This record gives sequence, structure tokens and C-alpha cells, in this order.
Amino acid sequence: MEEKKPYVFIIEDEESISKLVCMYLEKSDIKAEPFYNAEDALEKLNSGITPDLLILDLNLPGMSGFDFLKKFREMFKASIPVMIVSARDADEDIISGLEFGADEFVTKPFSPGVLVARVQAHLRRKDILKGSGEDSINFGEYTLLLNSCVLKKGNEKIPLSTKEYKVLEYLVKNAGTVLSPEKIFNDVWKVQYGDITAVAVYVQRLRKKLETDPSNAKYIKTEFGKGYIFNKDLINK
Repeated sequence: MEEKKPYVFIIEDEESISKLVCMYLEKSDIKAEPFYNAEDALEKLNSGITPDLLILDLNLPGMSGFDFLKKFREMFKASIPVMIVSARDADEDIISGLEFGADEFVTKPFSPGVLVARVQAHLRRKDILKGSGEDSINFGEYTLLLNSCVLKKGNEKIPLSTKEYKVLEYLVKNAGTVLSPEKIFNDVWKVQYGDITAVAVYVQRLRKKLETDPSNAKYIKTEFGKGYIFNKDLINK
């Protein structure tokens, strides 16, 4: 049986950009479907057809990219990666995009080849490795499943975006070590340039999901002036 190709939605009102990205994705054996407004993409989603990943512009006719993203995350929580690709590069736009549930924010102009590589990286994260063996790390009430990139609390799956998972896994694997925002950003985002304040955004989002009292964190602690440290004492041996 022929292996099913990954399927990507591209919501971009500039036809030339949309066609270029589609062409590069198709060359990489990824099926891409363009939408020139958010309403058409929502109609497709409501029909029961869902992508493996979504590329989203912010400046769209009609419904904005932010409004679409909020609706999309209400529908699919964190199960489908979202990459924002936008000419808007203000800190508040990047932070808002991440807070609304985007996994990555790419500013225009961009390299189509690099964009495709990032898409492929997100798709690999979605793939659940087959087999009975599942590496895991237990801490407190939680279990981090390393092969399938899943966080569970008992039998309940805790929704995490791709980037949230990456940050949490990095912190857990380095438990007991104080990690500066620069160190976390360089090792997790793996890009030469970017907004380092994204680290604080993701730590805040993780605390809301892990902590009973996020203002008095017991898992991800802050070492003021130094960075963040995952509480090694809470990891079950």
C-alpha cells in the first residue's frame, strides 16, 4: 500500500506566495492545499477534513489570522501544529501568536527551502514511533512519553503544542540544572535569530498546565537573574 503523504493547509491571501510554498512542499512529497481566506479553511475543517500541519498568515481578508487561530485551537487543541508566516514582526504579534497556540512564528521574507525544512521537522514530531517499547520520564503525577511526544496525567492526555513539548522535554532531561533563556532558546528553537522572550511565554504556558498554583511553581522554578530549573527531586526514579 502506498504511504499516505503528509497534508498541509496554507492560508495565505497572496497567491504568488501560496503557489511558491505549495510548489516547494509538493517537491518534498507533501500534499499542500491553498486557501486565500480563513473562512474557506474553516469550511473545509468543518466538513471533517483535517491537515497534519497548518501554515497561517495573519493579514487576511475577512477573518484575521489571530481570530482563525483561536477558533482552530478550540477545535483541535494542540494536536495539529500551526506555523504563522507573516510580515508582522512586532514583539506583541509574535507573543500573541504563540499565546494563541501557534508552534512557530516565521517572518517574511523567508527562504522557501528553510520553511519546508521546518514543516518537515514539525511533521516528524507528530509521527508516533511504532513498537511496544515507549521511553518515558515520570515526575509527580505526570508521565512524559518520549517516543510519542505526549504528556499524561494518569490516563489523561495533557494537550501540548509541538513547541511546548520540546521545551518541557528539554527542561525535564536537564532537571537540576539552571538553564538561561538564551540556552533554552538556542537548544530548542535552533535558529540563529529570534525573539528570546518566547521562552518565558512557553514556560508560563507549561506552568498553567502542570502547576496547581502557577504563581508558586514546584516543577519549573525560576532562578532570578539566571534562568529556569526543573525540580529534580520530583522526578520519580
